[in-house]
Amino acid sequence: MKLTLSLMTFISMLWIIRLGLAACKADQVSCRLWVEPQMPGLSMNGDYTIGGIFAIHFTMRSEQNTYTREQLQPQCSGSMNFRELRFARAMEFTIHEINNRTDLLPGITLGYQIHDSCGAVRMAMKAAFQFANGMDAFFNYTDSCSKSAAAAVPALVGESASTTSISMARMMGLFGIPQVSYYATCACLSDKRQYPAFFRTIPSDHHQAAALAKLVKHFGWTWIGAVRSDTDYGNYGMASFLKAAQEEGICVEYSESYYRTQPRSKLERVANVIRRSTARVIVAFLNTGEIRFLLEELARQPPPPLQWIGSETWIIDPEFLRFNMCAGAIGFGVPRSVIPGFREFLLDLSPAQALKSPLLTEFWESSFSCSLKGSSEGARECDGSEDIRALQNPYTDTSQLRVTNMVYKATYAIAHAIHGVICNDTQCDKSAKFTPWQILDQLKRVNFTTKNGFQVWFDSGGDPVAVYELVNWQFKKDGSLGFVTVGHYDLSRPRGQEFSMSRAISWMGGQTEVPISVCSESCPAGTRKAIQKGKPVCCYDCIPCAEGEISNKTDSLNCLRCPPELWPNTQQDRCLPKPVEFLSWNDTLSIVLIVFSISGAFIAVCVAAVFYKHRTSPIVRANNSELSFLLLFSLTLCFLCSLTFIGRPSDWSCMLRHTVFGITFVLCISCVLGKTIVVLMAFRATLPGSNAMKWFGPPQQRLSVLTFTLIQVLICVLWLTISPPLPLKNLKQYKERIILECGLGSAVGFWAVLGYIGFLALLCFILAFLARKLPDNFNEAKFITFSMLIFCAVWITFIPAYVSSPGKFTVAVEIFAILASSFGLVSCIFVPKCFIIMFKPEQNTKKHLMGKVPSKSL
Repeated sequence: MKLTLSLMTFISMLWIIRLGLAACKADQVSCRLWVEPQMPGLSMNGDYTIGGIFAIHFTMRSEQNTYTREQLQPQCSGSMNFRELRFARAMEFTIHEINNRTDLLPGITLGYQIHDSCGAVRMAMKAAFQFANGMDAFFNYTDSCSKSAAAAVPALVGESASTTSISMARMMGLFGIPQVSYYATCACLSDKRQYPAFFRTIPSDHHQAAALAKLVKHFGWTWIGAVRSDTDYGNYGMASFLKAAQEEGICVEYSESYYRTQPRSKLERVANVIRRSTARVIVAFLNTGEIRFLLEELARQPPPPLQWIGSETWIIDPEFLRFNMCAGAIGFGVPRSVIPGFREFLLDLSPAQALKSPLLTEFWESSFSCSLKGSSEGARECDGSEDIRALQNPYTDTSQLRVTNMVYKATYAIAHAIHGVICNDTQCDKSAKFTPWQILDQLKRVNFTTKNGFQVWFDSGGDPVAVYELVNWQFKKDGSLGFVTVGHYDLSRPRGQEFSMSRAISWMGGQTEVPISVCSESCPAGTRKAIQKGKPVCCYDCIPCAEGEISNKTDSLNCLRCPPELWPNTQQDRCLPKPVEFLSWNDTLSIVLIVFSISGAFIAVCVAAVFYKHRTSPIVRANNSELSFLLLFSLTLCFLCSLTFIGRPSDWSCMLRHTVFGITFVLCISCVLGKTIVVLMAFRATLPGSNAMKWFGPPQQRLSVLTFTLIQVLICVLWLTISPPLPLKNLKQYKERIILECGLGSAVGFWAVLGYIGFLALLCFILAFLARKLPDNFNEAKFITFSMLIFCAVWITFIPAYVSSPGKFTVAVEIFAILASSFGLVSCIFVPKCFIIMFKPEQNTKKHLMGKVPSKSL
């Protein structure tokens, strides 16, 4: 598009140059313009004339060039844009207001020439050339057709469309003629290398696009459609928006373009894309011509309710309020304003004044459907009863005055620039000669406040500060749509505070809830997003976090692993401390074990009491009462030492439980071993010539028990010195909880203690097994053998059970082994004797005990 416009500009310039050169060759004295100049639609003479170009008509009528005859000049056609006519008359009003001021350009009268571009590049360029060269039909020079450097106008206001403004700016920039647009928003026009003489009073689309992207993000819409005009305005604006939207994480389901001169099939295709889309929000960067065609096409077969987001070109245009399908539309528009005296100026129009201008004549006849002095064939003649104040159309609508104020500011900016060139502190020089370059330079410096309170200045790109109102289409009480300002966007505010809301928004269809437009619903905390293959990033699946991981915010891309001592909650959105597990005192299993432990100790004490009471009885004396009482004492300690395994592990409890267990059990097994040896020695002593008992009398028995026990004490001391058992948080056995246990410290020390106990138990079992065939009435060896068998079986079973038991059950297995082996010793060694003492006293006699002594040797 830009290349086409550049070629058209270049060809037009060559054409005019060629015509001028031909005239010079024909007549070296008189030069004539071959093309009739375009007469302005509105004009007034003055000391300095300001140009104006407005798209007052929608289309242009022209004929096909046959190159065989002179081509007729193009003319505007179609219906009149009353809103643009109001813009043009705003320039008139402003110049009249300036001429009536004494502080700005005193003694100077500004004039104006306002042309209708018909919204076409060709007409706009023709008017621009006239502004650069003048409208004189003949030039009289002596040697050439060259003119002076002075242009016909020092500056001009216009145009409204970006495409026509671009074409004009490329040409006007060559001559340094400033162009101040009131409505061309293409971001490309901020490039001063290409458009050095272009200024505007409306913000660049670069800011509007960023504001629209922030607006879409603000309401949580991540899945949108986009449609644009296939013009510089639409293409550049949409490109800026899509870039900003991508940075905000917004996805676009479709991006379609359309221009009003394209085939209807293209329009239908765009409409069908919109109807079939799943996005419920549509961003429309469209000119008024394209949006009109698109809305009319969609009205034929309305799509599902859509939330329209509009650019400032159409979102503040009252013409489109008739489309109820756009109810709830929002978009940014330039701020509303009030221009004192402007409405009176617009309404101060009579048929006589309308006849002075072809544009006003057409306006009057179109508005009242009558003819002024027969200018329209077939229509009734205007009879003077027409009341312009009764009209309700865009020309008389001064309720908003948004873009109108941009015209007001543009005209004042040019006047201030001229003032800065030709005026000093006291007066202005009406005869002063200046070039457009001087006005251009002065425009860069202007900084003033208009009568209605708006500050005007331009940045290095020729743009003003971006200030917008957020406009919402809301239903009024009478059921019609109207504009309501619901927020503001001011780029001069601190970063992050540019956007603010002032009142509630009415959404599509009049609903109060913010519509939802997402490709995929937000992933809740506890899940992560997984992009769907081949689709935009806004289309994803929500995958639950893996075991041990959390996500504590919505739409998380990754899950975070909890620290070792923490574990996710059920929702996997928080890491909570893992429950600490140990065999506590109030645990049911602990209570059961405590009962058995105390019961076992109580039984041992009771047995000791029975033995002490009957210490003189034969059965007690025959069973080595000293070792029996020591054995009962050690068994009591064995029962009670299991209590040290219950409760929260601490440094002292961990060291105490293993050492007390190891020492008491060795003391117990040493006593049993001593009793077994005594039995063997006693029966060995009955053989002829044997003196075995003198080698294992009471002193030797005490010494053996002490020696065996001291060896275990030494092992425990070494264990506690080198690497003692200490509390340990076991994080490996279970992922979701912590096992608080006593670490072994040195595994060698632990297995040395158990191994020593096992060695003594095995030795005792072997000796008792050898004495198994002693006389029946003296059957302690048999009971010792059976008790050692139980003891060894319990502890051999304990090893795999201890290794494989989970958590607190590891400790429970160890306690069970202690209690089971202790009960086994009590039951096998002492219960039979107690039974005889308590219930069979007739067997508790020396004669009975000595009754059946075997004659064979061991």
